[in-house]
Amino acid sequence: MITTLRLLPDADGIARSAAILKDGGLVAFPTETVYGLGGAATIDSAVQGIYAAKRRPGHNPLIVHVPDLVAAEKLAVFDEQSRRLAHAFWPGPMTLVLPLRAGAGLSQHVTAGHSSVALRIPAHPVAQQLLRATGLPLAAPSANPSGRISPTTARHVLDGLSGRIAAVLDGGPCTVGVESTIIAPGTPARLLRPGGIPIEALELVLGHTPSRTADAARPLAPGQLASHYAPDAALRLNVTTPNAGEIWIGFGPCPGAALSLSASGDVTEAATCLFDILRQADALAGPAGHIAVAPVPLTGLGLAINDRLIRAAAPRG
Repeated sequence: MITTLRLLPDADGIARSAAILKDGGLVAFPTETVYGLGGAATIDSAVQGIYAAKRRPGHNPLIVHVPDLVAAEKLAVFDEQSRRLAHAFWPGPMTLVLPLRAGAGLSQHVTAGHSSVALRIPAHPVAQQLLRATGLPLAAPSANPSGRISPTTARHVLDGLSGRIAAVLDGGPCTVGVESTIIAPGTPARLLRPGGIPIEALELVLGHTPSRTADAARPLAPGQLASHYAPDAALRLNVTTPNAGEIWIGFGPCPGAALSLSASGDVTEAATCLFDILRQADALAGPAGHIAVAPVPLTGLGLAINDRLIRAAAPRG
């Protein structure tokens, strides 16, 4: 066990975090989606440390964060479609899975044996400052134990990883609240994980609806495992009438709900608070308890919300 520092996102906190990362240590930091567990993507021991701290399966690849498109093009091969997506949605909550550029210098553990790499340019100002201060691409999956509820505050990170990582850079609550949309460009493009960019926005840029294909046994990108984002309590979905003893999470008008993703039925608000509400419900239910969730529409960010809920409710291995 080590003492995990909680650092402020000021000049000193950024500098200390960058020094830890350049030395091969791990620092959790805020992005607009969720907190990421950062490690230098070029240092084998750092990347292996991410897998160890999260207890993450080795076949599940990591997203690499960079500050700009110039840095991204040093790591991956872009075509016309991928550049169009990058210009439309970066910086922001989109990850592109692209062919790994020869000589990119990334640890082989980042890609989990694939010939592609998942890249993102975060929009969060603290993430941007940290990436530029570090001067290295950062592998950064969500900063939580593997398979559990993702963190949207520094407190969430500490609840799951305190004693396992060097520091958390506390930039306050995340604004988007669900992980990035992951897309593999192609004909057609493939939506590997719904996320902070709605599919409707992708369709406008692509000119077609991306296909949805996944291989949970050998995922090409994070967030494709069948069971993920899970609370301790059992989860039941699309519930309009909860059973006795269930902690009911409402959406829209749900009289009697213990908690609500959005009383007004706003999917953007629901995405922002999803993981925090799941944590609150888990605490109310207890490990042997049960949680029920009201239906959430599949439009806009509702697709990402339902993806997370389905994985959270999936049978656990």
